[in-house]
Amino acid sequence: MTTTTTGRSAVRGAVGTPHTRIEGRDKVTGAARYSGEVPFAELAHGWLALSTVARGRVRSVATEPVLAMPGVLAVLHHGNAPRLHTDYVGMLGTPPDPTATVFQHDRVPHAGWPVALVVAETPEQAREAAEALEVTYDEEPHDTVLRADGPGEGDAADTEEKGDLAARLADSATVVDEVYTTPEEHHSMMEPHAATARWDGGRLDVTDSNQGVGWVRGELATLFSLDESAVRVRSEHIGGGFGSKGLRAHQVAAVMAATQLHRPVRVVMTRRQMFSLAGYRSPTTQRVRLGAGPDGRLLALEHRSLSQTATGYEFTEACAAFARVMYDADAHRTANACVPLDVPSPTWMRAPGEAPGSFALESALDELAERTGIDPVELRLRNDPETGPVSGLPFSSRNLAACFREGARRFGWAGRDPRPGVRREGRWLLGTGTAAASYGAGAGPSTALVTAEADGAFTVRIAAADLGTGARTALTLVAADALEVPTERVRVRIGDSDFGPAWIAGGSMGTRSWAWAINAAAAELRERLALGTTVPPEGITVRSDTTEALAALAKKERHAFGAQFAEVAVDTATGEVRVRRMLGIFAAGRIVNPLTARNQLVGGMTWGLSMALHEEAVRDHASGGHYGPDLAGYHVATHADVPDVEADWVADPDPDDPVGIKGVGEIGIVGAAAAVANAVWHATGVRQRHLPIRPDRVLTAGTGPAVRGAADA
Repeated sequence: MTTTTTGRSAVRGAVGTPHTRIEGRDKVTGAARYSGEVPFAELAHGWLALSTVARGRVRSVATEPVLAMPGVLAVLHHGNAPRLHTDYVGMLGTPPDPTATVFQHDRVPHAGWPVALVVAETPEQAREAAEALEVTYDEEPHDTVLRADGPGEGDAADTEEKGDLAARLADSATVVDEVYTTPEEHHSMMEPHAATARWDGGRLDVTDSNQGVGWVRGELATLFSLDESAVRVRSEHIGGGFGSKGLRAHQVAAVMAATQLHRPVRVVMTRRQMFSLAGYRSPTTQRVRLGAGPDGRLLALEHRSLSQTATGYEFTEACAAFARVMYDADAHRTANACVPLDVPSPTWMRAPGEAPGSFALESALDELAERTGIDPVELRLRNDPETGPVSGLPFSSRNLAACFREGARRFGWAGRDPRPGVRREGRWLLGTGTAAASYGAGAGPSTALVTAEADGAFTVRIAAADLGTGARTALTLVAADALEVPTERVRVRIGDSDFGPAWIAGGSMGTRSWAWAINAAAAELRERLALGTTVPPEGITVRSDTTEALAALAKKERHAFGAQFAEVAVDTATGEVRVRRMLGIFAAGRIVNPLTARNQLVGGMTWGLSMALHEEAVRDHASGGHYGPDLAGYHVATHADVPDVEADWVADPDPDDPVGIKGVGEIGIVGAAAAVANAVWHATGVRQRHLPIRPDRVLTAGTGPAVRGAADA
């Protein structure tokens, strides 16, 4: 803990010390209101009606019987909804997801497409009417199958390559050439998507659960042809997002209904609706080819990934991008491709690209370690590059080796017998595995307002989003240190687009981006106060903008890194896999709040465990929809599945970085599934190249000598 001396008192540094969440008491007592709980006078409720066919056209919508039902106020559909402006590129450099631009035409591109919104006095009335709404279709043949034969040559728009791949593979003493698959996965946050729209004095006011109020404000303003100043979006408390909570159908539908009815309208997605309207992680088929010399050093690396996207909207799960950071080789080729199908639009999901990409590449590295007889940790250390394998840029810092050495020491890796299937406890086979992790450390332009109040307190206003990560608390610590005052004198207000532009909560960029803006505003305010300026009753406010500072930042490879370790037990009689313990050691820059940072890392690792063993959305290709689109049919890890998960970090300074924060929201999931899968191989001697590692897959693949021996015993 550091001590900073000011003109009035000595203040102990807040950043780097554990602090409980500022809003914690409000959340556990129910005082904190989420977007679906904020009260409004004369509130009406909308319920989305979704298509029952996977492709075709809406022939008719029978509105009259529904409008006659008790409490029903309106039925919006493609025949009467306002027209939207959809031909634009948004804040994140992409056009709007067509699933969000509702009721603009009669086409149905996938099952679960929004065809109408029923608005009523109560949610119960709206739901009953929506379920009674009769919609007829002209159905067309559909295709929802992502072929699992691997991406073909030359079919990827996103390709990076150098060297002669065929020649270096031919020169290699050992070659790994395998295909790995991951299934469709869903965000499944606790809080569903909910938005309330109303007009207040000629201004559109939206209370929403989202990952960026400025982002959603800009999208809504463009869609409805409004000035951004005429739109206000607020999102104070959010019960999870993981990439899913951007612009969605419910916000747009709520604005349409509020405009027509001249009263507030709330639209909340059900859990089942979220499976087709809120995005998901695409299934992937990934081919990895590795060629190495006798010493295990890579001569050739190829990682090709194929994912699915919706027709008319391209989103690529860039799995192969992970290899562009992790390992170098004389010949290096990575390619990402996607195939349009009659499915909902995929989207960003915690560590997009890196999470499934690390499963494939880190599994292949483990196979290479097995075939070369080199320890898996040592193999990764031998192939740790000094500069970006593709970019050639220097790393701002790369402490992956320190993570592996510290993790191996704490996990007890040195005592590991490399032979598979030698550790047993009765019918259980035990194994340990490891994998590397990496995630980018970017930043987006942001503004912040910092006010010196007349009572000696300071108020920080920034359009940040707290997804449950503890952003309020982290930013309070950052502001306190920047202002050189105790945390008790700092009030942080977030989640209001009126505070000015700020980057979204996503891509592990939020805290880094917001802290930068707060530091800049606080530095200028301190300079003004140091001149002896008297604080008037309305306070003194300074506004920062980091756009120019970001543009001036030196070009480097900026990433967090980590080493994942897992121990599993496999019951060969039932095929059950139990994770006994996990350890993650990370190099994630400056840790603002150790308490909430560890929470984020453990949460990511738990998600990786869930990805390895449980998560799989299964699509019925006959109907185009899902089997069991709910938390009964879509399995996620629970407390009983997670006995011992530990996360920690090593020092990761970057003296040239003005912020030093890298973000911890996503690095925890990267590599975790691969570590579990590699541990399953070590336990059984059988590779699991397809997620999740279900009991039936263990049983049908369990033909190795270790499995047979355990079964016989």
